[in-house]
Amino acid sequence: MLDTSTVILLPRIEDPDALPREPLITAVTLAELSVGPLVAMTDEERASRQAHLQQAESDFDPLPFDARAARVFGRLAASLRRSGRKPAARSFDAMIAATAVANELPLYTCNPDDFKGISELELVVVPTPRQEK
Repeated sequence: MLDTSTVILLPRIEDPDALPREPLITAVTLAELSVGPLVAMTDEERASRQAHLQQAESDFDPLPFDARAARVFGRLAASLRRSGRKPAARSFDAMIAATAVANELPLYTCNPDDFKGISELELVVVPTPRQEK
């Protein structure tokens, strides 16, 4: 399963072998992407974020955040709280992680720090694409 950072960077990932053969996303990623255009500060940024959202909606049939994922989320949020992290600050990430754990899927991310402290999660780090100059 791809996290939101990986979906955003997908067109720039240089090594397709760094990604799952059958990429999936969660409905939480669509929710997170849906916020982007609404909070953009410029028209250019809004258009870019809207394009990411529309591409994801077109390319993926998202996994739901269902009752099983909700129960896993409770465990993960409690674990994050015990480790000193505030799950509310990373709620989208924790919900995405919970969906991956509930569906027994590894999570492919370009931002592994977003998932620190989630020991149940099988995390696969995707190399970050080089910045365009």
